[in-house]
Amino acid sequence: MPEDLGHMEAPACSSAETMEEAARRAGQGSLLDRYKADYPVGPHDKPQSMCPAFGSLRTGLRMRRVATVLSGSACCVYGLTFVSHFYGARRSVGYVPFDSETLVTGKLFEDIREAVHKLADPAKYDAIVVTNLCVPTASGVPLRLLPDEIDGVRIVGIDVPGFGIPTHAEAKDVLASAMLSYARREVAAGPVPAPASGVEARPTVTLLGEMFPADPIGIGGMLAPLGLAAGPVVPCREWRELYSALDCGAVAAIHPFYTASIREFEAAGRPILPSAPVGVDGTNAWLEAVGDAFGLPQGKVEAAQNAVLPAMRGAFDAARIDGTITVSGYEGSELLVARLLIESGAKVPYVGTACAKTPWSAPDVEWLAAHDCEVRFRASLEDDLAVVEGLRPDLAIGTTPVVQKAKELGVPSLYFTNLISARPLMGIAGAGSLQQVVSAAMGNRDRMGRMRAFFDGVGHGDTAGIWEGDPNLRPDFRETNAKKMGKRERAKNAEAMI
Repeated sequence: MPEDLGHMEAPACSSAETMEEAARRAGQGSLLDRYKADYPVGPHDKPQSMCPAFGSLRTGLRMRRVATVLSGSACCVYGLTFVSHFYGARRSVGYVPFDSETLVTGKLFEDIREAVHKLADPAKYDAIVVTNLCVPTASGVPLRLLPDEIDGVRIVGIDVPGFGIPTHAEAKDVLASAMLSYARREVAAGPVPAPASGVEARPTVTLLGEMFPADPIGIGGMLAPLGLAAGPVVPCREWRELYSALDCGAVAAIHPFYTASIREFEAAGRPILPSAPVGVDGTNAWLEAVGDAFGLPQGKVEAAQNAVLPAMRGAFDAARIDGTITVSGYEGSELLVARLLIESGAKVPYVGTACAKTPWSAPDVEWLAAHDCEVRFRASLEDDLAVVEGLRPDLAIGTTPVVQKAKELGVPSLYFTNLISARPLMGIAGAGSLQQVVSAAMGNRDRMGRMRAFFDGVGHGDTAGIWEGDPNLRPDFRETNAKKMGKRERAKNAEAMI
């Protein structure tokens, strides 16, 4: 048994603090410190988000010839696979079960290694991604001791604990950066195979962050007058695209929270471009940054700007939005959407994102602040709900609970992930893409008011529904529970001060 396996513990699913303490005792301190640096939290402990491993799982499942294996509690694996298939996964997810004995003795690691060896078929796979969830990470299951490759199949081991990664969006970065790191080592070792789609003859700009499928095409059209092309989108869809992504002239941080991936590109000597070609101002500044990164003549950059900006202005003029809109979400593109809405004519006083502030979001923050929009990074659900309740906007764009709250208030709302992310945002196509759905939703205010009046008097929260008598509220139970929670919190604070 490797020496590393002798220090493992077996914490049950518990609080984040308990899990982190166990992980550090099991030798995972450097990993957690790196995550804290890459994905800082605050002002509160953590944004409310689904299990972060969903992000890395979904990223791996979208890649061709890549198998995915999870190591974690059965309930976690069930939930993750269910949600992944709900979102369109079309392949199975591997699972290595465990119990307290296999976890403590190190047998779990041996089981993982055996499973990977059985699965590694070069005729089927280019890579296998093995993911530790909370309990294996907290117990120190050392995926780093897995072989780098088996019969030509790459083995990529990552830890994605809920107590170390704040959001599922940032978990995408964990896997993307691990793959980029592996591919970078392969490139340094010698020639690598070309992607199935071939090699682009023009210099390319790699696009960092998941986006609507039409956006890379639109960005490519904007780059063409500069003699450039849009490179692969990271996270990639096949392993060989990682080589092309690294072999670029610059990287566009469309989603600015991919901190670890940006570190890999910087290690490869690639400049990073912040923000994105969204709206007239954003596209103008972004093309200017591209020209600077590639050392292009100013006249050539101006020609590329003149080729797209007048048409974008026309698209905005033809698709105006009149109203106040709040924006919140966890995809990482919230600031870009807010910019697009403002240039469409809307007033956007608030945009909240579950992701962290990074240097590559700075241009968007500055532009939004100049247009009277408050930007809140690591926004909590309470932040978003308070804004909707306080402002009562003409439209609230947000996550499921934000949309639910808005409907209770009679405020029209749209679910960010399904109805906003599923539209182009970049270039000319993005300029008029939101007007129809946004204006249609804002037109529902009267209908929302009628629905609210219809359901008035049926109760709220634990008193909702039709009652034959008065609801049994038991305020004494609430008071007792509140005292217990207060006592627990005071004990926790006292312990922290020792």
